[in-house]
Amino acid sequence: MGRGATTLILIVVLAGLGGYIYFVDRERPAAGTEEPKAKAFDVSPENIEEVVVTNAAGEKARVQRVDANWHLVEPEKADADATAVAAVTSSVASLEVQRVVDENPSDLSQYGLMPPRIDLAFRVRGEKDFQRLLVGEKTPTGGDLYAKKPNENRVFLISSYLDSSFNRTAFDFRDKAVLKFEREMADGVEIVAGPQTLQLSRQGTEWTLLGPVAARADYAGAEGIVTRLSTGQMQKVVENEAKDLRQYGLDRPSLSATVSSGSSRATLLLGRTTDGGYFAKDASRPAVFTVDEGLATELKKTVADLRRKDMFDARSFTATRVEVQRGAETLAFEKTREGEKDVWKNAAGQVVDSAKVEDLVTKLSNLRATTFEASHAALKTPALTVTIRFDENKTETASFARAGADVYGSRSDEPVAAKLEANVFDEAMKAVDAMK
Repeated sequence: MGRGATTLILIVVLAGLGGYIYFVDRERPAAGTEEPKAKAFDVSPENIEEVVVTNAAGEKARVQRVDANWHLVEPEKADADATAVAAVTSSVASLEVQRVVDENPSDLSQYGLMPPRIDLAFRVRGEKDFQRLLVGEKTPTGGDLYAKKPNENRVFLISSYLDSSFNRTAFDFRDKAVLKFEREMADGVEIVAGPQTLQLSRQGTEWTLLGPVAARADYAGAEGIVTRLSTGQMQKVVENEAKDLRQYGLDRPSLSATVSSGSSRATLLLGRTTDGGYFAKDASRPAVFTVDEGLATELKKTVADLRRKDMFDARSFTATRVEVQRGAETLAFEKTREGEKDVWKNAAGQVVDSAKVEDLVTKLSNLRATTFEASHAALKTPALTVTIRFDENKTETASFARAGADVYGSRSDEPVAAKLEANVFDEAMKAVDAMK
Protein backbone atom coordinates (compact mmCIF):
# COMPACT_ATOMS: atom_id res chain seq x y z
CA MET A 1 0.00 0.00 0.00
CA GLY A 2 1.38 3.37 -0.96
CA ARG A 3 2.17 6.19 1.43
CA GLY A 4 -0.77 8.27 0.05
CA ALA A 5 -3.30 5.52 0.69
CA THR A 6 -2.01 5.04 4.25
CA THR A 7 -2.32 8.74 4.92
CA LEU A 8 -5.88 8.78 3.57
CA ILE A 9 -6.88 5.87 5.82
CA LEU A 10 -5.43 7.65 8.88
CA ILE A 11 -7.37 10.80 8.02
CA VAL A 12 -10.63 8.84 7.75
CA VAL A 13 -9.98 7.07 11.11
CA LEU A 14 -9.14 10.34 12.86
CA ALA A 15 -12.24 12.03 11.44
CA GLY A 16 -14.42 9.15 12.68
CA LEU A 17 -12.81 9.23 16.12
CA GLY A 18 -13.28 12.99 16.31
CA GLY A 19 -16.94 12.66 15.39
CA TYR A 20 -17.43 9.95 18.03
CA ILE A 21 -15.79 12.09 20.72
CA TYR A 22 -17.92 15.08 19.71
CA PHE A 23 -21.20 13.23 19.94
CA VAL A 24 -20.29 11.45 23.20
CA ASP A 25 -18.94 14.57 24.95
CA ARG A 26 -21.97 16.54 23.81
CA GLU A 27 -24.09 14.42 26.20
CA ARG A 28 -21.75 14.95 29.17
CA PRO A 29 -22.01 17.95 31.55
CA ALA A 30 -19.44 20.70 31.07
CA ALA A 31 -16.23 20.42 33.04
CA GLY A 32 -16.62 21.62 36.61
CA THR A 33 -20.41 21.09 36.68
CA GLU A 34 -22.40 18.31 38.34
CA GLU A 35 -25.29 16.42 36.90
CA PRO A 36 -28.54 17.58 38.55
CA LYS A 37 -29.66 15.24 41.31
CA ALA A 38 -33.08 13.63 41.15
CA LYS A 39 -35.80 15.02 43.37
CA ALA A 40 -37.25 12.59 45.88
CA PHE A 41 -40.75 14.03 45.42
CA ASP A 42 -42.47 16.00 42.69
CA VAL A 43 -44.32 18.48 44.86
CA SER A 44 -44.56 22.21 45.58
CA PRO A 45 -44.52 23.35 49.22
CA GLU A 46 -47.60 25.55 48.74
CA ASN A 47 -49.62 22.48 47.68
CA ILE A 48 -48.90 20.50 50.85
CA GLU A 49 -51.94 20.61 53.16
CA GLU A 50 -51.07 18.15 55.91
CA VAL A 51 -47.90 16.88 57.55
CA VAL A 52 -47.48 14.03 60.03
CA VAL A 53 -44.14 13.41 61.74
CA THR A 54 -43.22 10.53 64.03
CA ASN A 55 -39.87 11.63 65.38
CA ALA A 56 -36.86 9.71 66.69
CA ALA A 57 -38.40 9.59 70.18
CA GLY A 58 -41.57 7.98 68.82
CA GLU A 59 -43.65 11.13 69.35
CA LYS A 60 -46.26 11.88 66.71
CA ALA A 61 -47.31 15.35 65.58
CA ARG A 62 -49.84 16.32 62.92
CA VAL A 63 -50.40 19.75 61.38
CA GLN A 64 -53.05 20.77 58.86
CA ARG A 65 -53.49 23.81 56.68
CA VAL A 66 -56.90 25.47 56.83
CA ASP A 67 -57.15 28.22 54.21
CA ALA A 68 -53.87 30.11 54.69
CA ASN A 69 -53.27 29.09 58.31
CA TRP A 70 -51.55 26.05 59.80
CA HIS A 71 -52.94 24.32 62.89
CA LEU A 72 -51.53 21.68 65.19
CA VAL A 73 -54.22 18.99 65.48
CA GLU A 74 -52.34 16.10 67.15
CA PRO A 75 -51.45 15.35 69.94
CA GLU A 76 -53.32 18.53 70.97
CA LYS A 77 -55.07 21.36 69.18
CA ALA A 78 -53.30 24.73 68.91
CA ASP A 79 -52.21 27.28 66.35
CA ALA A 80 -49.09 26.19 64.50
CA ASP A 81 -45.92 28.13 63.79
CA ALA A 82 -46.06 28.74 60.04
CA THR A 83 -42.28 29.18 59.86
CA ALA A 84 -41.63 25.82 61.51
CA VAL A 85 -44.07 24.05 59.17
CA ALA A 86 -42.57 25.81 56.15
CA ALA A 87 -39.15 24.45 57.11
CA VAL A 88 -40.56 20.95 56.66
CA THR A 89 -42.65 21.52 53.53
CA SER A 90 -39.89 23.39 51.71
CA SER A 91 -37.36 20.71 52.66
CA VAL A 92 -39.66 17.99 51.32
CA ALA A 93 -40.22 19.87 48.06
CA SER A 94 -36.50 20.47 47.48
CA LEU A 95 -35.34 17.06 48.77
CA GLU A 96 -32.64 15.56 46.52
CA VAL A 97 -31.47 11.99 46.27
CA GLN A 98 -27.73 12.35 46.81
CA ARG A 99 -26.93 8.78 45.81
CA VAL A 100 -28.56 5.35 45.77
CA VAL A 101 -26.61 3.03 48.08
CA ASP A 102 -28.64 -0.18 47.78
CA GLU A 103 -31.16 -1.02 45.07
CA ASN A 104 -32.52 -4.12 46.80
CA PRO A 105 -31.47 -4.26 50.47
CA SER A 106 -31.80 -7.55 52.33
CA ASP A 107 -31.53 -5.94 55.79
CA LEU A 108 -32.95 -2.45 56.38
CA SER A 109 -31.91 -2.44 60.02
CA GLN A 110 -28.29 -1.77 59.04
CA TYR A 111 -29.47 1.61 57.74
CA GLY A 112 -31.65 2.40 60.75
CA LEU A 113 -34.75 1.86 58.64
CA MET A 114 -36.29 -1.18 60.34
CA PRO A 115 -38.01 0.47 62.03
CA PRO A 116 -37.26 3.92 60.59
CA ARG A 117 -35.84 6.47 62.97
CA ILE A 118 -38.14 9.18 61.54
CA ASP A 119 -41.38 8.65 59.62
CA LEU A 120 -42.53 11.69 57.67
CA ALA A 121 -45.85 11.73 55.80
CA PHE A 122 -47.49 14.54 53.86
CA ARG A 123 -50.64 15.01 51.85
CA VAL A 124 -50.97 17.22 48.79
CA ARG A 125 -54.05 19.31 48.04
CA GLY A 126 -56.69 17.33 46.17
CA GLU A 127 -55.27 13.94 47.17
CA LYS A 128 -56.45 11.51 49.86
CA ASP A 129 -53.33 9.40 50.16
CA PHE A 130 -50.16 10.43 51.95
CA GLN A 131 -46.67 10.30 50.49
CA ARG A 132 -44.04 9.15 52.95
CA LEU A 133 -40.34 9.37 53.62
CA LEU A 134 -38.58 7.03 56.03
CA VAL A 135 -35.36 8.39 57.51
CA GLY A 136 -32.71 6.21 59.14
CA GLU A 137 -29.32 6.75 60.71
CA LYS A 138 -26.44 8.92 59.54
CA THR A 139 -23.75 7.45 57.34
CA PRO A 140 -20.41 6.59 59.03
CA THR A 141 -18.97 9.92 57.84
CA GLY A 142 -22.00 11.81 59.21
CA GLY A 143 -22.51 13.75 55.97
CA ASP A 144 -25.73 12.05 54.90
CA LEU A 145 -28.77 10.16 56.16
CA TYR A 146 -30.10 6.85 54.90
CA ALA A 147 -33.65 7.13 53.60
CA LYS A 148 -36.25 5.32 51.51
CA LYS A 149 -39.85 5.45 50.44
CA PRO A 150 -42.19 2.71 51.73
CA ASN A 151 -43.27 1.84 48.18
CA GLU A 152 -39.71 1.45 46.86
CA ASN A 153 -36.96 -1.05 47.63
CA ARG A 154 -34.00 1.21 47.10
CA VAL A 155 -32.15 2.96 49.93
CA PHE A 156 -30.72 6.34 49.10
CA LEU A 157 -28.89 9.18 50.81
CA ILE A 158 -30.19 12.62 51.77
CA SER A 159 -28.18 15.46 53.30
CA SER A 160 -27.71 15.13 57.07
CA TYR A 161 -28.64 18.76 57.77
CA LEU A 162 -32.25 17.79 57.02
CA ASP A 163 -32.38 15.85 60.28
CA SER A 164 -33.21 19.05 62.19
CA SER A 165 -35.99 19.87 59.71
CA PHE A 166 -37.67 16.45 59.87
CA ASN A 167 -37.07 15.33 63.46
CA ARG A 168 -39.79 17.57 64.91
CA THR A 169 -41.85 17.52 68.09
CA ALA A 170 -45.38 18.83 68.58
CA PHE A 171 -43.90 21.75 70.53
CA ASP A 172 -41.60 22.56 67.59
CA PHE A 173 -44.68 22.91 65.37
CA ARG A 174 -46.67 24.89 67.91
CA ASP A 175 -47.10 28.66 67.71
CA LYS A 176 -45.13 29.66 70.80
CA ALA A 177 -46.13 33.35 70.92
CA VAL A 178 -47.00 34.23 74.51
CA LEU A 179 -49.40 36.97 73.46
CA LYS A 180 -51.09 37.69 70.13
CA PHE A 181 -51.73 41.23 68.96
CA GLU A 182 -50.95 43.49 66.02
CA ARG A 183 -47.56 44.94 66.95
CA GLU A 184 -47.82 48.04 64.78
CA MET A 185 -51.38 48.74 65.95
CA ALA A 186 -50.57 48.71 69.67
CA ASP A 187 -51.61 52.02 71.22
CA GLY A 188 -51.65 51.28 74.94
CA VAL A 189 -50.13 49.13 77.68
CA GLU A 190 -51.37 48.51 81.20
CA ILE A 191 -49.16 46.65 83.68
CA VAL A 192 -50.54 45.59 87.04
CA ALA A 193 -47.96 44.56 89.66
CA GLY A 194 -49.48 44.16 93.11
CA PRO A 195 -51.13 47.42 94.20
CA GLN A 196 -49.60 49.49 91.38
CA THR A 197 -51.09 49.95 87.92
CA LEU A 198 -48.86 51.49 85.28
CA GLN A 199 -50.51 52.85 82.13
CA LEU A 200 -48.90 53.90 78.86
CA SER A 201 -50.57 55.40 75.81
CA ARG A 202 -49.27 55.98 72.31
CA GLN A 203 -50.31 58.59 69.77
CA GLY A 204 -48.34 58.38 66.56
CA THR A 205 -44.76 57.84 67.66
CA GLU A 206 -45.14 59.46 71.07
CA TRP A 207 -45.62 57.44 74.24
CA THR A 208 -47.15 59.01 77.35
CA LEU A 209 -47.47 57.83 80.92
CA LEU A 210 -51.07 58.10 82.13
CA GLY A 211 -50.61 56.56 85.56
CA PRO A 212 -49.63 56.50 88.32
CA VAL A 213 -48.30 59.89 87.16
CA ALA A 214 -48.99 61.86 84.00
CA ALA A 215 -45.70 62.43 82.20
CA ARG A 216 -43.84 61.93 78.97
CA ALA A 217 -42.71 58.35 78.53
CA ASP A 218 -39.34 57.13 77.36
CA TYR A 219 -39.84 55.92 73.79
CA ALA A 220 -37.25 53.14 73.97
CA GLY A 221 -38.58 51.90 77.31
CA ALA A 222 -42.21 51.77 76.15
CA GLU A 223 -41.34 50.21 72.80
CA GLY A 224 -39.14 47.68 74.59
CA ILE A 225 -42.13 46.41 76.58
CA VAL A 226 -44.36 46.12 73.51
CA THR A 227 -41.61 44.43 71.51
CA ARG A 228 -40.87 41.95 74.28
CA LEU A 229 -44.55 41.03 74.57
CA SER A 230 -44.93 40.65 70.79
CA THR A 231 -41.82 38.49 70.39
CA GLY A 232 -41.95 36.56 73.68
CA GLN A 233 -41.87 32.78 73.29
CA MET A 234 -43.11 29.95 75.47
CA GLN A 235 -40.34 27.90 77.03
CA LYS A 236 -42.61 24.89 77.39
CA VAL A 237 -46.30 24.07 77.67
CA VAL A 238 -47.12 22.85 81.17
CA GLU A 239 -50.80 22.09 80.67
CA ASN A 240 -52.75 22.47 77.45
CA GLU A 241 -56.19 22.77 79.08
CA ALA A 242 -55.54 24.19 82.54
CA LYS A 243 -58.38 23.64 85.02
CA ASP A 244 -56.82 24.69 88.31
CA LEU A 245 -54.89 27.96 87.98
CA ARG A 246 -54.09 28.15 91.70
CA GLN A 247 -51.26 25.65 91.46
CA TYR A 248 -49.49 28.01 89.06
CA GLY A 249 -50.26 31.21 90.98
CA LEU A 250 -52.41 32.37 88.08
CA ASP A 251 -55.71 32.65 89.96
CA ARG A 252 -54.21 35.83 91.48
CA PRO A 253 -51.41 36.76 89.07
CA SER A 254 -48.33 38.44 90.50
CA LEU A 255 -48.06 40.43 87.29
CA SER A 256 -50.26 41.10 84.28
CA ALA A 257 -49.72 43.05 81.08
CA THR A 258 -52.51 44.15 78.75
CA VAL A 259 -51.82 45.53 75.28
CA SER A 260 -54.57 47.51 73.60
CA SER A 261 -54.91 47.90 69.85
CA GLY A 262 -57.91 50.11 69.26
CA SER A 263 -60.84 48.32 70.88
CA SER A 264 -59.10 44.94 71.17
CA ARG A 265 -57.24 43.76 74.28
CA ALA A 266 -54.65 41.03 74.81
CA THR A 267 -53.59 40.13 78.35
CA LEU A 268 -50.66 38.06 79.60
CA LEU A 269 -50.80 36.72 83.17
CA LEU A 270 -47.69 35.76 85.15
CA GLY A 271 -47.95 33.55 88.22
CA ARG A 272 -45.41 32.10 90.57
CA THR A 273 -41.82 31.50 89.62
CA THR A 274 -40.48 28.23 88.28
CA ASP A 275 -36.96 27.16 87.29
CA GLY A 276 -35.50 30.11 85.40
CA GLY A 277 -38.83 31.74 84.69
CA TYR A 278 -42.52 32.10 85.46
CA PHE A 279 -45.74 30.21 84.89
CA ALA A 280 -47.79 32.25 82.43
CA LYS A 281 -51.03 32.27 80.50
CA ASP A 282 -52.65 34.26 77.73
CA ALA A 283 -55.99 35.24 79.29
CA SER A 284 -57.82 34.29 76.08
CA ARG A 285 -56.29 30.79 75.75
CA PRO A 286 -56.54 27.77 78.08
CA ALA A 287 -52.87 26.67 78.02
CA VAL A 288 -50.44 27.31 80.87
CA PHE A 289 -46.82 27.66 79.83
CA THR A 290 -43.54 28.98 81.15
CA VAL A 291 -41.70 32.14 80.09
CA ASP A 292 -38.16 33.27 80.76
CA GLU A 293 -37.34 35.60 83.61
CA GLY A 294 -36.22 38.31 81.19
CA LEU A 295 -39.82 38.91 80.12
CA ALA A 296 -40.90 39.47 83.72
CA THR A 297 -37.94 41.80 84.26
CA GLU A 298 -39.05 43.90 81.28
CA LEU A 299 -42.58 44.14 82.67
CA LYS A 300 -41.34 45.14 86.14
CA LYS A 301 -39.94 48.45 84.94
CA THR A 302 -40.80 51.26 87.32
CA VAL A 303 -42.34 54.64 86.59
CA ALA A 304 -38.86 56.16 86.94
CA ASP A 305 -37.54 53.66 84.38
CA LEU A 306 -40.25 54.58 81.90
CA ARG A 307 -40.27 58.35 82.33
CA ARG A 308 -38.53 60.38 79.70
CA LYS A 309 -35.41 61.85 81.28
CA ASP A 310 -34.78 64.71 78.82
CA MET A 311 -36.01 68.02 80.20
CA PHE A 312 -36.65 69.22 76.64
CA ASP A 313 -37.89 67.43 73.53
CA ALA A 314 -36.65 70.26 71.30
CA ARG A 315 -33.33 70.06 69.52
CA SER A 316 -31.18 72.71 67.89
CA PHE A 317 -32.43 71.74 64.42
CA THR A 318 -36.13 71.70 65.40
CA ALA A 319 -36.28 74.80 67.63
CA THR A 320 -37.87 77.94 66.15
CA ARG A 321 -38.05 80.18 69.25
CA VAL A 322 -36.18 80.29 72.56
CA GLU A 323 -37.08 82.47 75.54
CA VAL A 324 -34.88 82.52 78.64
CA GLN A 325 -35.91 84.25 81.86
CA ARG A 326 -33.21 84.73 84.49
CA GLY A 327 -34.36 86.82 87.43
CA ALA A 328 -35.70 90.09 86.02
CA GLU A 329 -33.91 89.59 82.69
CA THR A 330 -35.57 87.96 79.68
CA LEU A 331 -33.84 87.00 76.44
CA ALA A 332 -35.84 85.90 73.40
CA PHE A 333 -34.67 84.61 70.02
CA GLU A 334 -36.68 83.55 66.99
CA LYS A 335 -35.72 81.77 63.79
CA THR A 336 -36.84 83.31 60.50
CA ARG A 337 -36.22 82.53 56.87
CA GLU A 338 -34.33 85.08 54.81
CA GLY A 339 -33.61 84.17 51.23
CA GLU A 340 -32.31 80.63 51.20
CA LYS A 341 -31.12 80.40 54.79
CA ASP A 342 -32.44 80.48 58.34
CA VAL A 343 -31.35 83.28 60.66
CA TRP A 344 -31.93 83.92 64.35
CA LYS A 345 -33.06 87.34 65.57
CA ASN A 346 -33.45 88.78 69.04
CA ALA A 347 -36.54 90.52 70.43
CA ALA A 348 -35.44 93.79 68.82
CA GLY A 349 -35.36 92.13 65.39
CA GLN A 350 -31.58 92.15 65.16
CA VAL A 351 -29.75 89.19 63.63
CA VAL A 352 -27.70 87.29 66.22
CA ASP A 353 -25.04 84.62 65.98
CA SER A 354 -26.95 81.48 64.96
CA ALA A 355 -24.16 79.22 66.21
CA LYS A 356 -24.55 80.64 69.72
CA VAL A 357 -28.33 80.14 69.74
CA GLU A 358 -28.00 76.58 68.49
CA ASP A 359 -25.32 75.91 71.09
CA LEU A 360 -27.69 77.22 73.75
CA VAL A 361 -30.49 74.90 72.59
CA THR A 362 -28.04 72.00 72.44
CA LYS A 363 -26.87 72.61 76.01
CA LEU A 364 -30.50 72.88 77.19
CA SER A 365 -31.41 69.64 75.39
CA ASN A 366 -28.54 67.93 77.26
CA LEU A 367 -30.32 68.50 80.59
CA ARG A 368 -31.57 65.11 81.79
CA ALA A 369 -33.09 63.85 85.01
CA THR A 370 -31.03 61.46 87.11
CA THR A 371 -33.83 60.89 89.65
CA PHE A 372 -37.34 62.17 90.29
CA GLU A 373 -38.92 63.60 93.44
CA ALA A 374 -42.48 64.61 94.28
CA SER A 375 -41.44 68.28 94.47
CA HIS A 376 -38.70 70.57 95.72
CA ALA A 377 -39.04 73.89 97.56
CA ALA A 378 -36.20 75.50 95.60
CA LEU A 379 -38.31 75.45 92.45
CA LYS A 380 -40.69 78.00 93.96
CA THR A 381 -38.03 80.63 93.17
CA PRO A 382 -36.38 79.35 89.98
CA ALA A 383 -32.97 80.58 88.89
CA LEU A 384 -33.85 79.97 85.23
CA THR A 385 -37.05 79.46 83.22
CA VAL A 386 -36.87 78.42 79.57
CA THR A 387 -39.60 78.22 76.94
CA ILE A 388 -38.83 76.62 73.58
CA ARG A 389 -41.05 76.42 70.54
CA PHE A 390 -40.21 73.64 68.10
CA ASP A 391 -41.69 71.66 65.23
CA GLU A 392 -43.66 74.80 64.33
CA ASN A 393 -46.50 74.38 66.85
CA LYS A 394 -45.10 72.65 69.95
CA THR A 395 -44.08 74.60 73.03
CA GLU A 396 -42.43 73.41 76.26
CA THR A 397 -41.45 75.27 79.42
CA ALA A 398 -39.11 74.18 82.21
CA SER A 399 -37.80 75.88 85.33
CA PHE A 400 -34.54 75.22 87.17
CA ALA A 401 -33.24 76.02 90.66
CA ARG A 402 -30.23 75.32 92.88
CA ALA A 403 -30.37 73.84 96.38
CA GLY A 404 -26.83 73.88 97.69
CA ALA A 405 -24.70 71.81 95.32
CA ASP A 406 -27.76 70.19 93.74
CA VAL A 407 -29.80 71.32 90.73
CA TYR A 408 -33.50 70.61 90.24
CA GLY A 409 -35.83 71.15 87.32
CA SER A 410 -39.52 70.79 86.54
CA ARG A 411 -41.63 71.04 83.42
CA SER A 412 -44.87 72.97 83.36
CA ASP A 413 -46.74 69.92 82.08
CA GLU A 414 -45.33 67.42 84.61
CA PRO A 415 -46.03 67.51 88.35
CA VAL A 416 -42.75 66.21 89.77
CA ALA A 417 -39.24 67.54 90.22
CA ALA A 418 -36.19 66.15 88.48
CA LYS A 419 -32.69 66.15 89.92
CA LEU A 420 -30.09 67.05 87.31
CA GLU A 421 -26.34 66.82 86.93
CA ALA A 422 -24.96 70.13 88.20
CA ASN A 423 -22.07 70.29 85.71
CA VAL A 424 -24.42 69.90 82.73
CA PHE A 425 -26.61 72.70 84.10
CA ASP A 426 -23.51 74.89 84.53
CA GLU A 427 -22.71 74.41 80.85
CA ALA A 428 -26.23 75.52 79.94
CA MET A 429 -25.87 78.64 82.10
CA LYS A 430 -22.61 79.50 80.33
CA ALA A 431 -24.44 79.26 77.02
CA VAL A 432 -27.11 81.66 78.39
CA ASP A 433 -24.41 84.12 79.45
CA ALA A 434 -22.87 83.92 75.98
CA MET A 435 -26.12 85.31 74.48
CA LYS A 436 -25.96 88.60 76.38
